[in-house]
Amino acid sequence: MSVAVLIVNFRGYDDLARCLDSLGPELRPGDEVVVVDHESDERRLAAALAGRPSIVAVPRADNPGFAAGVNTAARHTRAPLLWLLNPDTTIEGPGPVLSVLEDWLLTHDGTWVVGPRVLNADGSTQPSARGFPGPSTLLGGRSTWLTRRRPNNWWTRRNLLGLDTTHALDVDWIAGACLMTRRDRFEQLGGLDESFFLYWEDADYCRRVGRAGGRCTYLPRVSVRHRAGGSAQYDLPRAIRAFHESAFRLYWKHSSPAGRLLSPLVRAGLHLRCAIRLRTEGRDARSLTAASAPGHGHEPAPSAADGSAPKI
Repeated sequence: MSVAVLIVNFRGYDDLARCLDSLGPELRPGDEVVVVDHESDERRLAAALAGRPSIVAVPRADNPGFAAGVNTAARHTRAPLLWLLNPDTTIEGPGPVLSVLEDWLLTHDGTWVVGPRVLNADGSTQPSARGFPGPSTLLGGRSTWLTRRRPNNWWTRRNLLGLDTTHALDVDWIAGACLMTRRDRFEQLGGLDESFFLYWEDADYCRRVGRAGGRCTYLPRVSVRHRAGGSAQYDLPRAIRAFHESAFRLYWKHSSPAGRLLSPLVRAGLHLRCAIRLRTEGRDARSLTAASAPGHGHEPAPSAADGSAPKI
């Protein structure tokens, strides 16, 4: 059996090189790696891929979005299993992550998607295994005030699953930073929905997997490290807008007719949240600029501008 690794890059060439360095020991003869590079700087892309002649590079002058990039990468491969991997991830184990995910799919026919534990830079667990978004997400989502202040509350535990588990766990969806899926099921479902430019396409895909009778399984015995926001930092306002636009698209696509009656309220709420996030990010960026000015007496606070994850 072989695996196709699908990487969609946007300006994150240093991250991409580190990702590929960590991926190298995982690969076996017959495995494929495709890098789709949006708004490509072909000189920097060539530098990131130097010494890796087997990797297929697909540079594009435009940026049609993450979902479109994944679908493009899939079309350049033939392996029966597809491994979506963000360029700001590194493979750290323990154990061969690729083989463990592959073996799970091959021995569990009902599982169509599997993902490992995902770690932050400090070793804490990222909430990559989730419950499908609903009213509880307003209070217990990944970046809500309640989650930050009281991470063990019921609302957060309803949305962010398996943070402490060491056993395989079936969940509603797996974050697309690192997930493996069956090609035949991926093609059966039409791949990722390209109407999602960025964010929530993974939740949509896993929702369609569940409705078609498949399972999504979180497998925390292996892990990858994910810097998060590695590409978003290069155009954070665009990423913030895309996050909220995609959130509404997900709501509309999967709501009942009755639920759609509430869509004006949902859209207004997301529009307000987006405006607040854009304003906050602008204020943080101005503070960072001031703190970085010559003669300023302290180090600038971390932000998306210096590579840490933006709080979208």
